[in-house]
Amino acid sequence: MSFFKKILGKQIDLGKQMPIYFVSSDEDYMQRAFEQARESFRYFWREVYWERRRIVPMLDYAMVKICFLDVINGEEVGEHMWIDDVEFDGETIYGTLVNEPDAVQNVKVGDQVTAKIDEMSDWLFAIDGRAYGGFSVQAMRSRMQKKELKEHDKAWGLDFGDFNDILVVFEQKEHPENLIEHPMSKNTHEQVEQYIKEHPSMVTDADEFGYTQLHHEAIAGNLNLVNLLLENGANKNARTKSGKTAADFAENLGWSEIAKVLK
Repeated sequence: MSFFKKILGKQIDLGKQMPIYFVSSDEDYMQRAFEQARESFRYFWREVYWERRRIVPMLDYAMVKICFLDVINGEEVGEHMWIDDVEFDGETIYGTLVNEPDAVQNVKVGDQVTAKIDEMSDWLFAIDGRAYGGFSVQAMRSRMQKKELKEHDKAWGLDFGDFNDILVVFEQKEHPENLIEHPMSKNTHEQVEQYIKEHPSMVTDADEFGYTQLHHEAIAGNLNLVNLLLENGANKNARTKSGKTAADFAENLGWSEIAKVLK
């Protein structure tokens, strides 16, 4: 059990069924949406990371869309479907398939699946009925007539806002600094500092895969806690069993400020 689970609260089940819409991934506008989703995936994982540590849950949904491939009658087919119960180790996405496949036959609803970031085509979370991310969904919305758009949003039961101005973090307009640091990373500083004093080994302990707490905080984009761990002797050169340092993860995911302090 991670130290955050001990001091901040319980994990929750985020599993909910979501609508699925089929589009051709060959279309340029959809490819751009896929790229935007991959480039910003770090914000999804940061929010899920902190959701697991909230006493009072905030997320209505937290889903990732994956492109599943199969060979049917000698031809390769692909289908983009949503997964929930998402986990992420900095390299691989894990989750449970929530859509019943329409084309591919090598997976079924309820299967535990894995994917790399380049196999991920979208992510979405919602707080108080407001959607964040959902780049492929927004791409489709941008091509709908007013009536169709209304029906689409009603089917989802979410407020997607302006498809030309996609938000990726909660209260992004009110607090743009949330793009740099999650509020909970700041607000838990004293709690984590006290926990380190009482359990100093958590700074250097590694799990069976070689991940230290520094790795986890770097992956989740928590600059404040990365600095706190470093101040208390965390080894920035520690590597996972796959050979990755915390800096490697931060750089690969786009947490540039964290990558700087870890170099």
